[in-house]
Amino acid sequence: MENKIRYKKSKRVSIISILVNIGLTMAKAFIGVLSGSTALIADAFHSASDLFSTIIVMQGIKIAHQPPDESHPYGHHRAESITSKILAIILMITAVGIGNESYQILKSSSINTPQVSAIYAAILSIVAKELMYRYAFKVGKEINSQALIADAWHNRSDAFSSIAAVIGIAGALLGYPIMDPLAGIVVAILIFKTGITIYIDAIKVLMDTAPPKEIIDKIQKSAKKSPGVIEIHDIKVRQYGPKYFVDLKICVDPYITVEEGHRISGQAKQHIIQSDLDILDVLVHVNPCKE
Repeated sequence: MENKIRYKKSKRVSIISILVNIGLTMAKAFIGVLSGSTALIADAFHSASDLFSTIIVMQGIKIAHQPPDESHPYGHHRAESITSKILAIILMITAVGIGNESYQILKSSSINTPQVSAIYAAILSIVAKELMYRYAFKVGKEINSQALIADAWHNRSDAFSSIAAVIGIAGALLGYPIMDPLAGIVVAILIFKTGITIYIDAIKVLMDTAPPKEIIDKIQKSAKKSPGVIEIHDIKVRQYGPKYFVDLKICVDPYITVEEGHRISGQAKQHIIQSDLDILDVLVHVNPCKE
């Protein structure tokens, strides 16, 4: 049930994002061509990449919510991390293409001065993409979706690129036409930087990088709520998409029965799972405390 609600929320965000990006891509490309703005056309390509990446995010989240099967006994949650990685690569390729196009125009002798209508289109994009970022980021944090958060940052990078486009277009209108293709290059750098950040975050998850210390501390406090737990050590946590797997050792009275030790470990496991962390499973090793 929880997975269905999570998927429904993420799907709603993705559908809204697709509709917004279709509208912005068409508007910016059309006005960019009519007004002769290199920066705005580059920004339109960025919105188009947003559209493509959101479709990939939707598919990734759909796969991530499939139940465990014989081939994937731990589930498919890492599909979100893989999706984030693909999204990062798309961003970097888009950035290289935009940067190269702007550079070629910068090298040419004829640089057109864009019309003022290009600024209005860029401002509309800034407002729309910032609102999409806030919405997608809020839902992504709420359901702990790495893919959705990555797509949210993709939206914000588009807002930043639109700001660069406004600066470039305004500079060109004030008599500095070179500012327009220069803004296109700035847009490319911003997009590439965002791609690198998302890629590194995805790699960290896929490499089972340890979570922040506060998460370890929360797990330790939750396990200590179980009566009979004397010591806790060797806590290992790995992220599996939006979920966490926990492996830890507890120390109990060496003179209790095996059944009693099993009961204590079961309680410790339940306390950890019932914490506010998104824990998928916990493996508790029971050791006798040294006298």
